[in-house]
Amino acid sequence: MNSYDFSGKTVVVTGGCNGIGAAIVDLMVRSGANAAIWDIDTSNPENKIKALPQDRLLFCNVDVSDFSSVEKATQKTKAKFGAADILVNSAGIAGPTSTVADYPIDMWRKVQSVNLDGTFHCCKAIVPGMSDKGYGRIVNVASIAGKEGNPNASAYSASKAGVIAITKSLGKELAGQDIAVNCITPATAKTRILDQVSQEFIDYMLAKIPRARFVTVEEIAAMVAWLCSEENSFTTGAVFDLSGGRATY
Repeated sequence: MNSYDFSGKTVVVTGGCNGIGAAIVDLMVRSGANAAIWDIDTSNPENKIKALPQDRLLFCNVDVSDFSSVEKATQKTKAKFGAADILVNSAGIAGPTSTVADYPIDMWRKVQSVNLDGTFHCCKAIVPGMSDKGYGRIVNVASIAGKEGNPNASAYSASKAGVIAITKSLGKELAGQDIAVNCITPATAKTRILDQVSQEFIDYMLAKIPRARFVTVEEIAAMVAWLCSEENSFTTGAVFDLSGGRATY
């Protein structure tokens, strides 16, 4: 695997206790970074997180859908590690598997609030510190669903399409600075988010992937690491595919 040196850098990873977020924290810290893990529940992180040097970690209980909660975490992170150099917006929920006609309105709003509003809130809170530093890297975790739309997953698909759009917009806003804003669109990975959907839907998602397997969280973390590196000094506002051939655009 390629290696990167993130020594002296502070990374904020939302949803960093488990799944994709945990894999990203693990790789970034092993590559020298200090990591602030923002999660709705930090009481039971994955074992890979527990095995990392704890003095290089900061756990913040954060509800990304609540901007005041994000602001508090931003200040807590700054007090321990300084302003963030890197932000990875990984927190997200799937929502129920349902037709549009039957989709619960409260769940529609919750999915948008966490997935889309949460990404906006974290960028809004952290970008000013990056601008002051004159440096930053932001990676938003979208989804193949944001490109193609998945049936019976309208809220999730719409929220991830929104994440792609805000990435493009913010990337252009900050293009005059050394701040890169990009997003990734992975296919399904075997994480706890699958607990929120039916087996029929999981089977459907697998059948759509030409590589005939799910993406691993380690593969996702590897792409994110490059996007967060100083080497990524030109590309911004872009969408990087991790769909195993499902999308070729």
